[in-house]
Amino acid sequence: MKNITVFCGARTGNDPIYIKSAYELGAHLAKSGIGVVYGGGAVGLMGAVADGALDNGGQVTGVIPRFLVNREMAHQKVQHMEIVQTMHKRKELMEELGDAVISLPGGAGTLEEFFEVFTWGQIGLHEKPIGLLNAGGFYDELLRLFGKLIDEGFLHEKYMDQLFTGQSGSELLRKFKGFTPVEVRTYDDIKRR
Repeated sequence: MKNITVFCGARTGNDPIYIKSAYELGAHLAKSGIGVVYGGGAVGLMGAVADGALDNGGQVTGVIPRFLVNREMAHQKVQHMEIVQTMHKRKELMEELGDAVISLPGGAGTLEEFFEVFTWGQIGLHEKPIGLLNAGGFYDELLRLFGKLIDEGFLHEKYMDQLFTGQSGSELLRKFKGFTPVEVRTYDDIKRR
């Protein structure tokens, strides 16, 4: 893997494990020779991921919409900053530049980014592994919700094969090595009423 896209919050959250995990992820990717593609901010978990990578000699690419440059305080030390016009273009370019995706804790924006990429994998728009860095059990409820979606017939269990969870970047990278792209979703097996 050359680059990994990281989705995460522009805030740090209440538990110190979140910012610690973000910094450690950036550091681990840098030490592994993997570039970081992220949302371009200098604050919150975004800033921690970038700082972790930069402090350890890593390559970092930020992608940030022009209207958020001041609000999210675009990181001044990243090697490459892509300034785009819309949030849609941000997500599209971030996904395009990464060979895999890792979501850290974050708010509604982080979840929206995660779900869009997860859905893109289901319909064959990419064949990349997706990781949830489950720092402090942050994603436990989401994982239970996936179980509910499967139980209720709204999600086929095979799509969980594109999703990996772990407590650290090193754990996720190990799991990514065994990734096989999932079969593209079709509707042939759905009974029409």
